[in-house]
Order: sequence, then structure tokens, then C-alpha cells
Amino acid sequence: MRALRGAIDLALRAAMWLALPLALLLFAQWPLRDVVQAYSREANDLGQLLFGVYVAVGITAATRERTHLAVDALARGYPARARARMERIAAAVVLVPWSLFIMATSALPAWQSLLQLERFADTLNPGYFLLRAAVLVMAAMVLAQAIADIASRGE
Repeated sequence: MRALRGAIDLALRAAMWLALPLALLLFAQWPLRDVVQAYSREANDLGQLLFGVYVAVGITAATRERTHLAVDALARGYPARARARMERIAAAVVLVPWSLFIMATSALPAWQSLLQLERFADTLNPGYFLLRAAVLVMAAMVLAQAIADIASRGE
């Protein structure tokens, strides 16, 4: 479990740096479109790719830090041990099946997209297949974090 947690930590630390080029690309679209009059669509497509990967990993980061939206108004009054047990059960009953379902239903389209090196429909810029792969990354990260949470035993 230590290796799994370490791998998740490494992925999260690497992905947090995507926010900088993403912000730069979002900022650059206006001057590229209005001043340079070129490359704004390419900046948009690359920004979409970075955003897709950033969000795919960000879901696990939010879960890990307990900063995501959660319905815990009732559970706040429960003892910490009971809340931890409920979180482990929810991970096993909800997150594991959900992530496996997403991986099962997304694997073939992502593979076909990769084989075709699918492009963005509007611009025909390369890389759309990476967005499809980001769905698999998201599901794999959620699954890995759920397994780590289930195995934590209230640590």
C-alpha cells in the first residue's frame, strides 16, 4: 500500500504543474486571436488537453485532501472512527465499481481513438485521443485511491 500511495502522490505532484501552462494558454488565446491573428485555436486545443488531464488527476487530489463536495451534514456528528469506516465502505461499494465501469466502457473507444490518432473535430489538430485516455487515467486514479482508502483501516 505504501508503493500505491507513493505512486498516487507522484502523479498528483506532477499534475499540479499543469495549472501553469494551462493558465498561460488560456491567457494567450486572446492576444493570439486578436493581435497575432494565428494559433489561438491551437492554444485552445492544447489547453483542452491539459485541462482534461488536470481534472482527471484533480478529482483524486480533491478526494485525498477531503476538499471535494461531500454530503456529510449528518456524518459530522459521528465519531471519527465511524466516519472512516463509512468512507471505506463507500469506497468499496461506490468508487471501486464506478471506476471499473468507467474503465470497461471507455477502454475500447480510447484504444480506437489512439489507433486512429484521433484529432479535434473543429481544427483537426492532433491529440484528441489524449482526452479519451484522460478518462481512463481518471478512473484508474480513483480506483487506486479507493483501494488505498479501503486498506487504510482508519490511519
